[in-house]
Amino acid sequence: MVDATLSTDYLVVGAGAMGMAFTDALVAHSDVHVTLVDRRHTAGGHWLDAYPFVQVHQASVFYGVASTVLGTGAVQQGGPERGLGERARQSEIVAYFDDVVRRLVASGQVTFLPTSDHHCADGTQLVTSRVSGRTCSIDVRRRVVDATYSAPTIPATTAAPFTVADDVPVIPVGELARLSEAPGHFVIAGAGKTATDAIVWLLGHDVDPDRIMWVRPREPWMLNRSVVQPDPLVALRLATDMMTAAAQAASSDDLFARLEDAGVMLRIDQGVIPTMAKAPTLAEWELDLLRTIERVVRLGHIRAVTAHEIVLERGSVNLPPDSVVVHCAASGLRYPPLVPIFGTDRIRLQPIRAGFPCFNAALAGYVAATRDDDRERNRLCPPNRLSDNPRDWIHMQSRGSIASRTFTAETDIAAWADRCALNPSRIDPSVRDTPEIRAALALLAECSPDGLDRLARLGGGSA
Repeated sequence: MVDATLSTDYLVVGAGAMGMAFTDALVAHSDVHVTLVDRRHTAGGHWLDAYPFVQVHQASVFYGVASTVLGTGAVQQGGPERGLGERARQSEIVAYFDDVVRRLVASGQVTFLPTSDHHCADGTQLVTSRVSGRTCSIDVRRRVVDATYSAPTIPATTAAPFTVADDVPVIPVGELARLSEAPGHFVIAGAGKTATDAIVWLLGHDVDPDRIMWVRPREPWMLNRSVVQPDPLVALRLATDMMTAAAQAASSDDLFARLEDAGVMLRIDQGVIPTMAKAPTLAEWELDLLRTIERVVRLGHIRAVTAHEIVLERGSVNLPPDSVVVHCAASGLRYPPLVPIFGTDRIRLQPIRAGFPCFNAALAGYVAATRDDDRERNRLCPPNRLSDNPRDWIHMQSRGSIASRTFTAETDIAAWADRCALNPSRIDPSVRDTPEIRAALALLAECSPDGLDRLARLGGGSA
């Protein structure tokens, strides 16, 4: 039963970071109305469920929406990340998105339907409140936007991917901050950024490294935070180092080794070649802490945890007495098929350049607002993959570099991108003609042709 009918230009499904960034850019550059729907009680997506000690991986200014900087843009003045851009914590991010959605609604261009589910029946767009049970029919004049197509999975909302005996405590990572008493041992299950955050947090709370067992099914490559900063010289140096390394690389492993030598990539164990390259961002002080964990299990993924042992793909190990197993094993990134972002039935938000989801979504929103033809929109916004292994990462960089060249060749997009703090390659017009920037741009231009060609070959062919 339909209780009401609403009319809108765009129906955006998902008020997470990408949905918010798309909506913000769209309404800023066109006279349209957007209805934004989300199953959660406010905007912010998975950040509303994330562990309380999580921070954005990179500088805060790279995250959020184009119209409103997250944080102050300040450089940290003390601590182990002195000189690097500030990084917002979970509570700050949640408050930020709540403020942004309130401002968008106040503008009159956005209607927000929180705590609601979207579904489609016989071509009719329906939104049902999880609170009242009432259903609205949405008359969409232009497009439906799926902002959940690439949404991540996290431990708080995803069950551990292994069986567990009834008497073994298994907790999602966020429960670490709510322990009522200290266990004797912590078993960290997972090899990604969530696992590294959990270990750094435990060590920062005076847990002895010997009390931590790290079940690391794959060795990860990670990006050095110091080379991903809101400084055009740092960004140009990173791009140049990547292209130079690619041009000289004999293989994907050789490329990553060269990037490690250049200070771009980090790995925990220099005696093991990583096979995982989701490439989260890590600081060198965090790497030093991770290397203090000596009880590392490399027997593949956990299959089961019994009262006395951990059963893995390639063997078993004893479960230390009085252990709590910390679930950090959600896949995080998702890998749906690449489809045109501007599809015939709906817009499906996906990466465009490599990394930086909020900039990608804002770019799609700007292009939706300023271009009328879907063929042109898709030319400027080709979908890109997220990476899981080194070859994926190389292909992502190759495809993203070509996309960046395409959309920045448009005068208006280039000008918008250089004003957009979300853009990691932003060069403010006031500094573009300084000798330092001109020299860095010339160096990048010199090494890019060979680097791009080799990236395409190492990544498996043409991007």
